[in-house]
Amino acid sequence: MIHQGTLTLRTSGQGLHEITESIARELSRSALQRGVLTVFCQHTSCSLMLMENADASARRDLEAWLNRLVPENDPHFEHTLEGADDMPSHIKMALTRSSESIPFSAGQLQLGTWQGIFLWEHRRRPHTRSLIVTVMGE
Repeated sequence: MIHQGTLTLRTSGQGLHEITESIARELSRSALQRGVLTVFCQHTSCSLMLMENADASARRDLEAWLNRLVPENDPHFEHTLEGADDMPSHIKMALTRSSESIPFSAGQLQLGTWQGIFLWEHRRRPHTRSLIVTVMGE
């Protein structure tokens, strides 16, 4: 059996936005009990990530590290029409992930104790993001 749905999320700008509950609700809508759930982000300036959800400092440290790795206003960037954060957001997406696969059992995501699913917005301004959730199982 396969269930597929689209989640539309509004971000508040740069940062890791936890979407675990939204994904769990889509799994529940599927009524499937065991299998694999895949989340796919339809954008090139944000990404998906499994990350610590207990201590926000882990997420802040990760974001700060990636901002140091890919700074805005790099004079070598040609793709800057949409602002200083445009090309860095594409590079950050390419270095991270645009999809995540998570097993589920008894209708529950099998995430670890401190794991959450996050949409990582790389643009400074708020954006509306679309995620395709595909649930395969029985």
